[in-house]
Amino acid sequence: MKLKFLGTGTSQGVPVIGCTCEVCTSKNPKDTRFRASVMVTTDENKKILIDCGPDFRQQMLINKENHIDIALITHEHNDHVIGLDDMRPLIFKSGKDMPIYCNQRVGHEIKNRFPYAFTDVRYPGAPAFDLHTIENKTFEVLDVTITPIEVIHFQITVFGYQFKKLAYITDAGFISDTEKEKLKNLDVLILNCIRKYDPHPAHFILPDVIKLFEELQPKKLFLTHISHHLGLHDIEEPLLPEGMHLAYDGLEIEF
Repeated sequence: MKLKFLGTGTSQGVPVIGCTCEVCTSKNPKDTRFRASVMVTTDENKKILIDCGPDFRQQMLINKENHIDIALITHEHNDHVIGLDDMRPLIFKSGKDMPIYCNQRVGHEIKNRFPYAFTDVRYPGAPAFDLHTIENKTFEVLDVTITPIEVIHFQITVFGYQFKKLAYITDAGFISDTEKEKLKNLDVLILNCIRKYDPHPAHFILPDVIKLFEELQPKKLFLTHISHHLGLHDIEEPLLPEGMHLAYDGLEIEF
């Protein structure tokens, strides 16, 4: 299986509109970050999208992706769902409703934001979604076993997802001891890290992630959901503990 980072940025993306900091003006493509999303490709070449934010159209075009079998949604914030309308060409091409897997709360929010995708008589050209409600229990789809990881993002629960010995978690500020048990003995752990300093009420910062790296001891840990406050990729990457890396848009991991 493979995981490709379609986006590794925060809700504002990088560069941030109007910002002239060294990260936002960097010429290094690794410092340019779309909103956080990944594409998992199974051994049978099935495509699993995790999150669908406002950069979805560009992400698909840049990465020459033209098909999605299912979408997993971590939570309902706009930078993770507002691109769902741009799935229309894929839906029209397949002739089928797009299967979307999420918890019940997120499903209600998707219906509220895209009501035209669920009406009995749809406007011509409207998308069509097939919502599947999941709980914090392992499930199987496309012959792949997927385990949700429930984390806390300020005051809401967010699902991370584990495939084999890889786990992807974004928008987390707290992980319970129960959920940490799922994250032990991993080959790859992907965690959000919004910045180096100054505690954040909803996101991990770098010292939090280093502590989790030491506690959970995955073979490799990649940072994502990175803001312009974390620093330049080429300066910060060598400073990380051995086995930790900054993810960047377009990075691909085999697992």
